Amino acid sequence: MGTSEQTVVHLATRISKEVCDHPSTPSSDVCLDLFEELKKLTITMLLLKKTKIGKLVTKSIKVIKRHKRTETGADELKKWERSLDLLTGLLDNWKEIADKETDTQSKAKTTMNNKNLQDTKRPGLPKNATEYRNRLVTQKKDMYKDPPVLPPSSIVTESTKCPLPKRDKTTDALSFLAGEDTSIQAALKDFHPNRSPEDVLRAGSFGGTYFRPITSAVTNIHYNAQDVLKDTVKKDWIDGIPMSNLTSMTYNKKVNKFGVKCGGSLGMWESSGWMVDSDPYGWFQWYCRFYQGRRCSDDGRQISRWCKSAGPKGRFRSQLCNKILAAQTTFGDSSISPVIRQTLLHWGLEITPTVLSLHRKRVGK
Repeated sequence: MGTSEQTVVHLATRISKEVCDHPSTPSSDVCLDLFEELKKLTITMLLLKKTKIGKLVTKSIKVIKRHKRTETGADELKKWERSLDLLTGLLDNWKEIADKETDTQSKAKTTMNNKNLQDTKRPGLPKNATEYRNRLVTQKKDMYKDPPVLPPSSIVTESTKCPLPKRDKTTDALSFLAGEDTSIQAALKDFHPNRSPEDVLRAGSFGGTYFRPITSAVTNIHYNAQDVLKDTVKKDWIDGIPMSNLTSMTYNKKVNKFGVKCGGSLGMWESSGWMVDSDPYGWFQWYCRFYQGRRCSDDGRQISRWCKSAGPKGRFRSQLCNKILAAQTTFGDSSISPVIRQTLLHWGLEITPTVLSLHRKRVGK
């Protein structure tokens, strides 16, 4: 049966009173009895930390040495020496205990670190936020949220593709059909980008970096730029576009149509829980595939994100339209908020007379 904290504290109180804080010379016999009693106790690392008995023993050694230096009697001198032997022996023993426990803890920590390292290398969705965070840290990603938000569950893709969207010849607005999952039908009534993925890329977007090689924290897989391009866009969409405007590792704002930089880092998107395993490059990759007819279980979420940003009541669309109306300028005046214009382009929307007219009607201006 182990030694209780109360037992150690009680004995420590007696030692303080009879040895360390004694008003005159403590009794050598009492000291020996107390130290012998202390030796019989089973002291663990936890008790050492809680009771600070080690500091009391160190203080007692100093007191005993002081009295030993002035002792003249042979018998008393032997008792003081015996006390010193007991105390130094206890300290040595406790140091050994501490070293062993520290070594055990170190091995346990090493084992855990090795497991975490293995987890950071395992392909597939992260099991928990800790594993996800370890991936982001290992990949040296920015974290917009810490702890990060876990990505959605694995996305299911429908086996049948939908036809290509129809474009309104007057407004340029694109209209899409729902697939097997008809729950997105209502959301599609507001989902009308007016720029196709090809339009976005040919206009100049993402600083030329969108299809660069990346390692995804969501899937824990490294993606090759050419493979992703082949799997995401049609060849004729990018014919004639320099690869430096598609797969560059360095953001170049001059590539962008409006000549400004916008957007967040991959780590920001991943740590916010916005990225999924089916489209590890983000919303625009989803849009490329949705445009080509793919339907999946992530469509509702991605359409909702578009509506909140670029939809009829979307924050970026509303902000830009309000600024244009306030400046009493034309819809295409690129001096008005070029950053918002570039951002909206990345979401597949540009301000047209129709877009501005619809906004004016909605807000009553």
